[in-house]
Amino acid sequence: MTDQPIRLLLADDQALVRGALAALLDLEPDLTVVAQVGRGDEVLHAAREHEADVALLDVEMPGLDGIAVAAELKQRYPACRSLIVTTFGRPGYLRRALDAGASGFVVKDTPAEQLADAVRRVHRGLRVVDPDLAVESLAVGTSPLTDRERDVLVCAAAGGTVADIARDTFLSEGTVRNYLSSAMGKTGGRTRAEAVRIAQENGWLLA
Repeated sequence: MTDQPIRLLLADDQALVRGALAALLDLEPDLTVVAQVGRGDEVLHAAREHEADVALLDVEMPGLDGIAVAAELKQRYPACRSLIVTTFGRPGYLRRALDAGASGFVVKDTPAEQLADAVRRVHRGLRVVDPDLAVESLAVGTSPLTDRERDVLVCAAAGGTVADIARDTFLSEGTVRNYLSSAMGKTGGRTRAEAVRIAQENGWLLA
C-alpha cells in the first residue's frame, strides 16, 4: 500500500456502471475515485485537472472510444496509465488497446478484488490482461481486414445499401461490392450480415 491513495478516473457512458465501479473501488483504502466522465473526449482534461494516476476506460463511448483515449493519454499525459474495463471482451479490442498504449484490459464482470488488484498492478507499471481473452486473442489473431474493407463493413452494419455505402465512403458501387466480397471471404461469412457479425464479435470494426 502506498502512502497516498491511487487516484482513479472512471470513464463510462453508463452512469449506473460508473457509480457501481466507484462504490466498489472506493471501499479499498489505497484507492480513491477523483473523477468520473461519460464521454471519451472528456478524459484527457479530467485526468489532468484531477491528477489521475489510473484511468479506467470503457471501449465504446461517445466522443472518443476507449482505445483512442488510451493512445491519447499515452502520448499527451503519460503520468496517467489506462486500464480498459469493458463489457466487450473482444480479441480485436484487446490487441488494439495494448498496441495503443493501454496498460491493461479486463472485462466488467471481473470480481471487485481482482479489479482493485489490476488497478494496483497497472499503477506499478505492470501490464494486466484478462487471461481467457488473451488466449482467445492468440487463437483469433490480428484482423484480416484492410481499412477500406473495415469501413465498408461498418457502413453495412448500419444497414446501408450498396448505394448508401458507396455514397458514404466515396467509392463506386462496383468497388463497394468488391470490398464486401473480399471481407466475406476473409471473415468466412456467407452473407454480408454474417461477415459484419463475425467482424463485430472479434472486435475488428473499431476504427
